[in-house]
Amino acid sequence: MRGSIRKRGSTYSYWLDIGPDPVTGKRRQRTKGGFRTKRECQAALNEAISALRLGTLVQPSRRTVASFLVEEWLPAVRMTGLRDSTWASYRMNVEKHLVPGLGAIELQRLSPAQLNAFYRELLTKGRRNAAGGLAPKTVRYIHSILHRALRDAVRWGYVVRNVADAADPPKAKTPEMRVWTPAQLRAFLDHVQDDRLYAAWLLAATTGMRRGEILGLRWRDLDLDAGRVAVRRPRILVDYQVQVSEPKTAKGRRSLALDPVTVVALRAHRARQAEEKLAVGGRYRDSELVFTGPDGTAVHPERFSDWFRQHVRAAGLPRIRLHDVRHSYATAALAAGVPAKVVSDRLGHANIAITMDTYSHVLPGLDEQAAGQVARLILGTGSGDAS
Repeated sequence: MRGSIRKRGSTYSYWLDIGPDPVTGKRRQRTKGGFRTKRECQAALNEAISALRLGTLVQPSRRTVASFLVEEWLPAVRMTGLRDSTWASYRMNVEKHLVPGLGAIELQRLSPAQLNAFYRELLTKGRRNAAGGLAPKTVRYIHSILHRALRDAVRWGYVVRNVADAADPPKAKTPEMRVWTPAQLRAFLDHVQDDRLYAAWLLAATTGMRRGEILGLRWRDLDLDAGRVAVRRPRILVDYQVQVSEPKTAKGRRSLALDPVTVVALRAHRARQAEEKLAVGGRYRDSELVFTGPDGTAVHPERFSDWFRQHVRAAGLPRIRLHDVRHSYATAALAAGVPAKVVSDRLGHANIAITMDTYSHVLPGLDEQAAGQVARLILGTGSGDAS
């Protein structure tokens, strides 16, 4: 940390290096003059150095929230190795909500009261193409994006404090989970038994794999002799464009055991795909993917979800999202007594706490079941009878 003092005419001024610009990398300095004596200037320089070390020194600026977010923060955060889907979500929420709502305010004048008013506006009128506001969970997510951006603004010396720390975003209400019972899952699988993608629907129901994980499977990821599938390269949507991505978390890259029925279905699917390849001939696009169109083209994730909705409607089952099949699998596994750690690992959750929180509605029944089982084991069958 370097600083210097110079005499300019009859007064003294100081220069202080405040670190490189976070976007351009260019050297930045803070200067202040008009001190009558060198001692006064040195004292002011020492105070500025102390403030810089404490992170409370900022250069006065008319920079707006919009210019900071769009021109500086979004480009900088993209260079940190952020997943493309996460960055696209950040950009969309910045452009759609944060810039229209807060963009004209000077960054250094942004206040917690303004943030609270902004959140209330989103909750009541947040949808720009439809009546009504955004869900509390969505507003809280927008708050988390802004909080991260303002944290970087503090680190870069643009503002003294992160005003989002003092704001009051709404509590995120977890919507009631809609799942199928095992019987309803069976009914769905019976309905799609003759569908050419039956093995994909079965895989979703028996492993809880995500849509992108299923559509990203290559034949090299399957070992049908050993009855295992390796989740390695999910195909996800970024601005409706399909991208091959890394798993969502480190534990997302995992190997799963397959049940015999699913293995049989995958073998049948491979045989059908080979027949389709012969029928199409030279026009066949060999993508090496397990689940494709009849000509070998990759399946778009949204089309896959559309087909699921059509099947659900035709089967007369309660309407749920394709992702809710994953929840149905997890709920059934926990209710069947599969240890939560095993369920967590099979789902690819980052840690077991996510599993326990997501499926907390299943746990009370399991607690009662465990109490009875352990009591019978320790005390013996019928030991609790009054007689």
